[in-house]
Amino acid sequence: MVRSVLGVLAGILTLTVASFAIEAVANPLLMRTFPDALPNEAALNHNVPVKLLMLAYTLLCVALGGYVTAWVAHHSKVRLAIIMGALELAMTVGAMIALPGHAPLWSWITGMVLMIPAAWCGGVIRAGSAKQSVAPNA
Repeated sequence: MVRSVLGVLAGILTLTVASFAIEAVANPLLMRTFPDALPNEAALNHNVPVKLLMLAYTLLCVALGGYVTAWVAHHSKVRLAIIMGALELAMTVGAMIALPGHAPLWSWITGMVLMIPAAWCGGVIRAGSAKQSVAPNA
């Protein structure tokens, strides 16, 4: 039970740190690279190509969180990765309600629809690699 809870918390922490770290580097880089199209943070939040990039790295971070959850968990690795994704989904709904103008609605909804499948993918990848490392050599 403790490893299950720690796994879910580690997954959420991992995806949060990874996502914010990428954003801390990507946002200033994008604004410097495209100063006319992206003069400030508000422009980043409403630019479709930027939102698609953000969606891609966010989903990769959620998959990484699912992977870490499955890695830390002792059993039910994929199920716990899905639970981690569901908790992240709930927090995203809270963020969407608290910050309604922060991003376009399509961006919020797309991210939320893909969040649990991304966490599931990370859990499946870890569960599969764990099985392969235990399997005897043929």
